[in-house]
Amino acid sequence: MMAQPKIMNDTLMQTGELKDFIFASESVAEGHPDKVCDRVSDSIVDLMMSADPESRVGCETLACTDTLVIAGEFRTAHSVTEDKIVEVARNAVKEIGYEQEGFNWKTLNIQYKMIGQSADIAQGVDSSGSKDEGAGDQGIMFGYACKETEELMPAPIYFSHKILRLLSEDRHSGVLKGKLEPDAKSQISLEYRDGKPVRATSVVVSTQHADGLNQDDVREIVRPYVMKVLPEGWMCDEKDFYVNPTGRFVIGGPVGDCGLTGRKIIVDTYGGAAPHGGGAFSGKDPTKVDRSAAYAARYLAKNIVAAGFAEKCTIQLSYAIGVSKPLSVYVNMHETGQVGEQDVVKAIGKVIDLSPRGIRTHLNLNRPIYKKTSSYGHFGRAPEADGSFSWEKTDLVEALKTAL
Repeated sequence: MMAQPKIMNDTLMQTGELKDFIFASESVAEGHPDKVCDRVSDSIVDLMMSADPESRVGCETLACTDTLVIAGEFRTAHSVTEDKIVEVARNAVKEIGYEQEGFNWKTLNIQYKMIGQSADIAQGVDSSGSKDEGAGDQGIMFGYACKETEELMPAPIYFSHKILRLLSEDRHSGVLKGKLEPDAKSQISLEYRDGKPVRATSVVVSTQHADGLNQDDVREIVRPYVMKVLPEGWMCDEKDFYVNPTGRFVIGGPVGDCGLTGRKIIVDTYGGAAPHGGGAFSGKDPTKVDRSAAYAARYLAKNIVAAGFAEKCTIQLSYAIGVSKPLSVYVNMHETGQVGEQDVVKAIGKVIDLSPRGIRTHLNLNRPIYKKTSSYGHFGRAPEADGSFSWEKTDLVEALKTAL
């Protein structure tokens, strides 16, 4: 008789949920090579959406040494020239702050390979006659929310983002002028007890710096930002606080490593605390459900948690190219729900139209709002007056309460 597998951790409950554990998430700054590419691709999406809110865009960027390659497909009702796209790409690099030897916005070699959208894809996506607009591709998308932070985000990824965001703000403002450069990464490991985060067990920050700084200097520059982000008493032991653990980080950005659009999808979402459907967001217009349906799933999960129906919630949506309605809606409240999952699924159908056009209309996504999403996460951000991060609103709470 085959022996039964042994559960090694006695904190594993029958539900499969660990209660006591350590969990880590990482973030990367806007100057990371992959994020440079996300910024360029989303800046081009914004250009297209400004010219025509019904534009179709799939833009990929590659960055290596002194070169950007911009490739993909697009369709817009207005003329958007190659020169304008190249100008927007160059400005995106300038805004990040790359004016260094090897990778400099002024001298970049930009190669342009954009083409028109495939007619075969267009006929499946466009509405015509009685046919509603279909999804831009097949796929699965996930949304997640939990009560670990006020923003209803997992704490490890939220803290990792915030450290880098604060460093970036002070670099841009001039506070860190001549000290830190654009490329940076962070990683936070948190200890959970009874399912709740209680302290950091380790903190890692690697940041590109000026040639004249030694590693003790960089450590003391970074320390206040970590202390500001972590709750009081959460800082790890000094031996577990790693700053530039290789010992030197002067060569950075695309000079040090190749970058590519869409390669940091876990950084973009929940830091591994929730599933990911596999599709990247950056460089895609909102008819692509990889992007818009993932935003809708986060919006729904956040509103469900904000309404008090669960401590945490995962939602999955699935689509087929050319089909307007989702093929499936899945809700999991991880044994924390105050109502049944199937009741929530029915309520979702009453409060929002999850067709591609329904999502875009409800969240007002046909706007040039995507450049801001390209670094420091697409989720856990405050909604802004220009319509950015509309999927972070909790304006669906009352409708859900009524529907349930």
